[in-house]
Amino acid sequence: MRLAAPAGVAAAPDEPPRARPIPRFDRRHNDIRLDEFHWLRERDSAEVLAYLEAENAYTARAMQSTEPLQEALYRELLGRIQETDLTVPEPLDQFLYYSRTEAGRQYPIFCRRQDAEGAGEEILLDLNAVAADEPYCRLGAREVSPDHRYLAYSVDLTGAEQFELRILDLTTGALLPERIGNTSRGVAWANDGRTLFYAVLDSARRPYAVCRHRIGTTADEDALVYVERNDAFFVDVARTRSRAFVLLEIASHTTSEVRYLPADRPTDTPRVLVPRRHGVEYSVAHHGDRFFIASNHGAENFRLVEAPVRNPGPARWRELLPHRPDVKIDGLDAFRDHLVVYEREGGLPQIRVIDLDSGQHHRVAFPEPVYTVRRSENPAFDTRLLRFVYTSLVTPAMVVDYDMASRTWAVRKQTEVRGYDPALYRSERLEATAPDGIRVPVSLVYRSPLVPDGRRPALLLGYGAYGVSFEPGFSHHYLSLLDRGFVVAIAHVRGGEEMGRRWYENGKLLHKRNSFTDFIAAAEHLIAAGYTAPDRLAINGGSAGGLLMGAVINLRPDLFKAVVAEVPFLDVVNTMLDPSLPLTVIEYEEWGNPNDPEAYAYIRSYSPYDNIEAKAYPHMLVTGGLNDPRVAYWEPAKWTARLRARKTDGNRLLLKTNMGAGHAGASGRYDFLREVALKYAFVLDALGMNTEEQRSG
Repeated sequence: MRLAAPAGVAAAPDEPPRARPIPRFDRRHNDIRLDEFHWLRERDSAEVLAYLEAENAYTARAMQSTEPLQEALYRELLGRIQETDLTVPEPLDQFLYYSRTEAGRQYPIFCRRQDAEGAGEEILLDLNAVAADEPYCRLGAREVSPDHRYLAYSVDLTGAEQFELRILDLTTGALLPERIGNTSRGVAWANDGRTLFYAVLDSARRPYAVCRHRIGTTADEDALVYVERNDAFFVDVARTRSRAFVLLEIASHTTSEVRYLPADRPTDTPRVLVPRRHGVEYSVAHHGDRFFIASNHGAENFRLVEAPVRNPGPARWRELLPHRPDVKIDGLDAFRDHLVVYEREGGLPQIRVIDLDSGQHHRVAFPEPVYTVRRSENPAFDTRLLRFVYTSLVTPAMVVDYDMASRTWAVRKQTEVRGYDPALYRSERLEATAPDGIRVPVSLVYRSPLVPDGRRPALLLGYGAYGVSFEPGFSHHYLSLLDRGFVVAIAHVRGGEEMGRRWYENGKLLHKRNSFTDFIAAAEHLIAAGYTAPDRLAINGGSAGGLLMGAVINLRPDLFKAVVAEVPFLDVVNTMLDPSLPLTVIEYEEWGNPNDPEAYAYIRSYSPYDNIEAKAYPHMLVTGGLNDPRVAYWEPAKWTARLRARKTDGNRLLLKTNMGAGHAGASGRYDFLREVALKYAFVLDALGMNTEEQRSG
């Protein structure tokens, strides 16, 4: 049975739906832009919803021939994971906290016990029960009170990132009646174990205020602790590892401010640690009578100072680590006897440990030349063990307990990947030369041996925004491509922070085009070096990485065979001109404010939606989430509609909108694997590899 085309959607039975164009013009700075698909922003319109459903139906029909491949990929992905599994317990006071999964269940179960041998398990929160009969469920906050009696947790049941805060009495198992809606993820307990701080959202879904809740009262009685009036700043709350202070962390993309109050006196007025100053960012860790502060004040890559709690202003700072042009400080963790400094040098993360008694420094040694390290929560203050996760493109994630005093590490657990033999794979780090001469790192992995004859298929990944580094970590998902002969590569383009703060600064605002030309240079280098060829090269990016996808195919559509753009940010001019949307105002510091003529002209020059031309484009799979608060569903929808109207090729263009999720896609682990299987099936099919004979080993 064929679906009839809904109103506003013209389509022959075997052709894609076509949204009707409704001319709408916008004049800014003597420039006139046509936006004929602006009407797709009308989320409550039956016509809009019908169009999205028609696109989903078309995608399903177009991918019907790949359904056996999708099922095979799903079975592969599922077959590599330990479905019933347990995380390494995290010690905190008299308890060991951990989570576990059970085969066939979508979500984790959070538990604790007092017996290190595993006896006496107490289930704190079964997210499967929370998610019962819900199409979507994502956990936000999960914080146990200092006396371990209460669990504060929050859930998002739509994907819109509007969380409901709930409190569970762990002594009785009863959920307290006070539920607090419209919150963000962050919560922090005061030391009395009865007072809770949380952040709330404004009409643009910006975390803008902090409230204080007392157990046994209603949300209407909660005290307003702080309100941030500047729309460019978000507010979060946390408690120091020392348990001495509750922190209000206030930040834009370029400026930060921390306010603090004693966790023993939750009704005190928060004090400003260091007053905000435009362009100055800092983070803090508390220890005794001092704060450790990492700040970029006079230090592009940040420096480390200490300051007295009584008067922590810059006049009282004492420098511990000076600014270094080749090393960036990414963060701090303070423990009773040690300070941990997370650094980045030469594109790789490093961990520096400082003995607070002797002042001696050392760096943790890592076994591979290309790797990544992720910070763990490390809730305990009085410990000599630092927990982190170590991984590389060929090494599955290892949970490591590092003894900061003896300088030894113990692997507590390595992720089991069934059927995986690391000896069959090789990882490399290359450098591509950008048009301005900058050397762009490219991390890649493949199944060996590799003959550089250009015959390998490849998937090139990228992001390049907000100073977020794209880390070269292991993914069991990649194996479904690697075992079919793929090279999987990551282009560490400017806009990330792999090579320090300047790497980020040179990939944002009026330098944003560097991200795109860096990515193109990486693709050209892979081709020139014989790793792949244009007719075998697929690319993938999501969110701001989706902007990267849209921009590079406008610039060089001939360079790529297939594109997967996930929840892509594509309609940059229109979005940045609308301050009512979530994130717009705070994003001015990343993309520029188009109310300024120079910024407008620059954004206009690369905005993917505004630069679609009548020419041939690669095969494309585009995804969106109807409830996405970060990149609205209409961005991929409008982009797809305009591409359909203008492109001159017969290549496949598919739009799949998750009608019950947001920015992160499906929340359940099995549903998520289905999404990965669809994505990889699309890539394989577009490259002419829709057969199981293509699989190695």
